[in-house]
Amino acid sequence: MEAALVSAATGALKPVLGKLVTLLGDKYKRFNRVRKDIKSLTDELRTMHNFLLKMSEVEDLDWQDKVWMNEVRELSYDMEDAIDDFMLCVDDKDTKPDGILEIIKSSLGKMKARRRIGSEIQDLKKQIIEVGDRNARYKAREAFSKASNATVDHRALAIFEHKSKLVGIDEPKAEIIQILTQEDGCVSTQMQLKVVSIVGSGGMGKTTLANQVYLELKEKFECQAFCSVSQHPDMIKVLRTILSEVAKKDYAITEAMDAQQLIFKISRFLENKRYYLSLLMFSRTP
Repeated sequence: MEAALVSAATGALKPVLGKLVTLLGDKYKRFNRVRKDIKSLTDELRTMHNFLLKMSEVEDLDWQDKVWMNEVRELSYDMEDAIDDFMLCVDDKDTKPDGILEIIKSSLGKMKARRRIGSEIQDLKKQIIEVGDRNARYKAREAFSKASNATVDHRALAIFEHKSKLVGIDEPKAEIIQILTQEDGCVSTQMQLKVVSIVGSGGMGKTTLANQVYLELKEKFECQAFCSVSQHPDMIKVLRTILSEVAKKDYAITEAMDAQQLIFKISRFLENKRYYLSLLMFSRTP
């Protein structure tokens, strides 16, 4: 059952990878001129194989990803046929020739086989790259289109208000700062976890207040993050943003992490550190 699932997800990529590795072995070392192309194609296909396995676990793929995955799978079957034909041709010509004419014919056949595999490997590599580039171009256009049509929540713009325009904010700001910095009983504020919620109807200045408190306190903490969260958030994106801000690094590796892995990484990073997280929760009223 597992093998069938892998085949459904990746087509013939797994057996193709195995055969390409065989072509890199000692038996075919006389095809030295094309080994570099075979190695490059193998690396490209291995990356695609792993990506297809990962994508097969995603429940709601967009149509372009489905088209791309299908193209790669179909191409994998063509690759397997081409490699099988080549290996069969070479194995047939490896039988010991009998007589001078047979030796000449065998030598010419091997030369043709070398040129053929070289040409086919180049062609397969070109097709794989074209399929990947076409998908990347579409995804880039799609991302640009979404960004162009996106609307900016006016409440998020409040964080850019100049101090001179802020009226009546000093008292609530001082109150929140006191709550966050004061010590409770005999437990040092350095060791306490505190959560403060700023609630109210739209237009009351909650975002502005939260931002001013954050600007005032952030330097007092080892790690800090300021993140906007919509009513129906993409939690993976939110967690990636928090990790990048508290670690002060762009974690490209988090692209492959699920929510549980991101939470674990954030927790490990913040362990034994003082941190300040400010989350702006935007909800829309009907």
